[in-house]
Amino acid sequence: MITKKRKIANTKVDINKAYSLKEASTLVKEVNTTKFDSSVDLHIKLGVDPKKADQAIRGTVSLPHGTGKTKRVLVLCTPDKEAEANAAGADFVGLDEFITKIEGGWTDIDVIVATPSVMPKIGKLGKVLGPRNLMPNPKTGTVTNDVAGAIADLKGGKIAFKVDKVGIIHASIGRVSFAPEKIAENSQELINAVVKLKPSSSKGTYLRGVSMASTMSPGISIDTKSVQN
Repeated sequence: MITKKRKIANTKVDINKAYSLKEASTLVKEVNTTKFDSSVDLHIKLGVDPKKADQAIRGTVSLPHGTGKTKRVLVLCTPDKEAEANAAGADFVGLDEFITKIEGGWTDIDVIVATPSVMPKIGKLGKVLGPRNLMPNPKTGTVTNDVAGAIADLKGGKIAFKVDKVGIIHASIGRVSFAPEKIAENSQELINAVVKLKPSSSKGTYLRGVSMASTMSPGISIDTKSVQN
C-alpha cells in the first residue's frame, strides 16, 4: 500500500524526465518521506559485463563531504598493531576472538581493516563476509599495514563501491539533511571515480544510466550527459 506522503512525492517526480545533477540534488530533499535523516543513494548503470574479470568494476572514493554516517570499523591485526588501531579510532580491535564471533554470525560492523599478515586466517570467513561486502581487499585499501591511515580515510568519508551482477553500482553518498550542493558534489565525485575506471574492453555506452533516491522515496533519473566532464 502506498502512503499518502509517497503519493504526493511521486507527483513531484516526472518519470519521463532526466534531471540535471543540481536539480536532482534539490528534488531528493523535497520528496523525502521519512521522519529520520535518510540516506541518499546513487545508482549507476554501466555498460559492462561483470562476469569478465576486467569489467568487474570496483574501487574507492573519498567523498568531499563524507557520508553523514560514522562507520563502525573492526581492525583484525597482530598485537603489535593494536595500539595504533585503537589510537586511530577503531571501534573494535583484535583477531582470534573476532574471527570466532564472525564464524558465529556476528557482523555488527560497517567495514573491516586487516593487516596482510593475518589474511590467511581471515580467508575462511569469506562465506560470511563476502555476501555482506565486508571482506578486506587490497584494492579498496582495507588490507594494509598503514592501519591508522585506513581508519582515517574510512572515518573521513572514504567509501568502497563495486558493480553488482547486473552491472549496477549502488552507493550511499550522503543524507537528506545535507545541503543540495553537498549532495551534488559527493555524487559527482563518485561518478568521476567510476568513469575513470572504464575498462578498454567495454564497448558502446559505458555510463548507461544514473538515478538518485533517498530511503523509501521515488527514484530521480539523472541526465548522464550532465555529469560527464
